[in-house]
Amino acid sequence: MAGTNENLPDVIRPTRPQGGGGGGGGLKAGCGKPVAPLGQNRRALSDINKNIIRAPPAYPYAANGLPGKKPIATKKPVPVHRPITRTISAQTTTKPSLPLPTGKPSFPLPEGKKPKVQIIPDEIDTEDLNIIDVEDDFNAPMFVQHTEAMLDEIDKMDEDVYEEPVLDIDNDDKGNPLAVVEYIDEIFAHYRKQELLTCVSPTYMSQQHDITDRMRGILIDWLVEVHYKFELMEETLYLTVNLIDRFLERQTVSRKKLQLVGVTAMLLACKYEEISVPVVEDFIVISDKAYTRTEVLDMEKVMVNTLQFNLSVPTPYVFTKRFLKAAQSQKELEALAFYLMDLCLVEYEMVKFPPSLLAAAAVFTAECTLNGSKKWTKTTQLHSHYSQHQLLECSKMMVSLHQKSGTGKLLSVFKKYGTSKYGHVARTQSPAHFMLEPRFWD
Repeated sequence: MAGTNENLPDVIRPTRPQGGGGGGGGLKAGCGKPVAPLGQNRRALSDINKNIIRAPPAYPYAANGLPGKKPIATKKPVPVHRPITRTISAQTTTKPSLPLPTGKPSFPLPEGKKPKVQIIPDEIDTEDLNIIDVEDDFNAPMFVQHTEAMLDEIDKMDEDVYEEPVLDIDNDDKGNPLAVVEYIDEIFAHYRKQELLTCVSPTYMSQQHDITDRMRGILIDWLVEVHYKFELMEETLYLTVNLIDRFLERQTVSRKKLQLVGVTAMLLACKYEEISVPVVEDFIVISDKAYTRTEVLDMEKVMVNTLQFNLSVPTPYVFTKRFLKAAQSQKELEALAFYLMDLCLVEYEMVKFPPSLLAAAAVFTAECTLNGSKKWTKTTQLHSHYSQHQLLECSKMMVSLHQKSGTGKLLSVFKKYGTSKYGHVARTQSPAHFMLEPRFWD
């Protein structure tokens, strides 16, 4: 059954003219209605598109919702396997979690199908995420990028920092019973206490009326030469100087008796330290027979009574040996350290420093002289109980004495350490001038 245009007004049907007609209007064959000219009954393409009949949606309520209810807002899908950077992780954790959808679906579903439920987790499970460090995160704020760069620099600095270990200097001597490793720390703790009780006043020479500090220096310089000729132990020389200073602090001595005090002090030190002790006649000969045997023995009695027989005192020698062991010294370092120490024995102005400080400064100055730079390890500082700044004054004075050595009249120490026995350190090693500059101690 043929339909008419009246039933479907929106449908356009093609019209074909029949018969002659050219471009003007005319009558359709068999029809009394006039026919419109060709091309005048076409509509615009935009109007045609509006009149195209579309098929209804499969679920009409999916877009508009149920009558009387608000339509469901569409949500963008959440990426599942997206790599999480530090910035995105920080932003995600700070956002409030979205509520879960509740209720029934807003549109009917076909039979046999279950509704899809989109689950949005309240919290991000960090165990299932791959944290990726991104060097250039252009979406992050500028301050976040700067913070990341600073953290990277700090990590690199932490990797480059080297912490110097503290060595166990007595580990190799545990099998040596003479090293008394079990008691060595307590022994030196006792030495540090005793040195405070046996130190002399730096101004004791003001109590002497007939002798001066210059005379004391001449006496010590001569005793260094005597000590070297007799080939005595190093401990003997340091104990001799200690006995002289302690005696002169308590007893007034005339100028004529000063050499007798020095000879007697060395005799006592030899009896305390040496195995083969020089006899009294040897000291009388070495002093050009200026004193008799009776005078030497009488002075010996006076001296031990004045000192109350206290000859067991810590000298700079015992501390120097301990600190050289902590510094893992070689023969050259040991010779140079004792050379600086012997230079201090002659100088009265060095009396103000305790023996442990003199020893630490001698080792530190010798290390800096040989290395040409500052060197004071944590191990040496631990065993000496002195920092670099605590050694500043004493080390500078030692450098000054080293500069003046070899000049003047008191040359016994310079000659002693200029021999092959001590490696010619007095002649080969130049003073550490750079230690006198203030920037060295900064």
